[in-house]
Amino acid sequence: MLTAVIGGGLMGKSIAFVLSSLYPVAVYDVAPVDLAGGVRETTKELVAKGLLSAEELELRLSRIRPVYDPGDEAISNAGLVVEAVYEDMELKRGIFAQLERVCRDDCIFCTNTSVMSPSEISRGLVHRERFAGTHFWNPAHLIPLVEVVMSDATSPRTAQTVMDILIKVGKKPVLCKKDIPGFIANRLQHALWREAMYMVENGVADAETIDDACKFGPGLRWPVLGPLENSDLVGVGLTYNIHDYVLKHLADNHEPSYLLREMLDRGDLGVKSGKGWREWTPEQVGELNSGLREHLIDRIIKDKGER
Repeated sequence: MLTAVIGGGLMGKSIAFVLSSLYPVAVYDVAPVDLAGGVRETTKELVAKGLLSAEELELRLSRIRPVYDPGDEAISNAGLVVEAVYEDMELKRGIFAQLERVCRDDCIFCTNTSVMSPSEISRGLVHRERFAGTHFWNPAHLIPLVEVVMSDATSPRTAQTVMDILIKVGKKPVLCKKDIPGFIANRLQHALWREAMYMVENGVADAETIDDACKFGPGLRWPVLGPLENSDLVGVGLTYNIHDYVLKHLADNHEPSYLLREMLDRGDLGVKSGKGWREWTPEQVGELNSGLREHLIDRIIKDKGER
């Protein structure tokens, strides 16, 4: 099966690399992009750790090629097209309108969006049943999760086909059966962030303390114990009693934290400016990024060892 990725940026390159484990991939962008160089840079840790041989990398690169004509037969003959451009509703809708004019009638369209509604993106299409959301998490070649999001018109067959393809290329897809803001994982993540910010606002603890409480406590369980598994483990009765007591005390604001607004007004943008909830030196930012990638790669090594 031919596949295509629309958008040759960071996510587009990583998604193309993922698909190239089994399929030829055409990557369309409006401007020339260094796909080979980008993939080599993205995957250098995998090569260094022996998870990706030089031969396998060259084979994968041979399956990825850039195209600069949206009507190129590599796109028009594709069985799967993944859009990975930046989050602009009109841009995405325009891309899929054009794809529907040039692609096969049975081609499946996917949008890699973390926040935008697949139902809204696909609203103007004729064959909306073959459209789904595929939220790859960054870095897409290291994080297994892909959220497959059904729009209000996605057919069960389309959703299952996308799930099957993702499993074949080594991802862990999860099916979001309803198109709701934030999908699954971002809703869970930002519920936690809201509570963390609420506690800083109210002087319960500083940002570093709250981060440590997550990293050295419940965060250690999350790779093997999801929230509902944890509920079953401690017992439904205990879960009920805890919620009956504590839920009324949790943050329930529907607007962003006022501390975020104050930081933006001061120009405190996080690691970009060297200060956000905490102060950051370039060395600390480098250690944070490298530490995250090392952790994700170690997880891949562990998973391979357990097979």
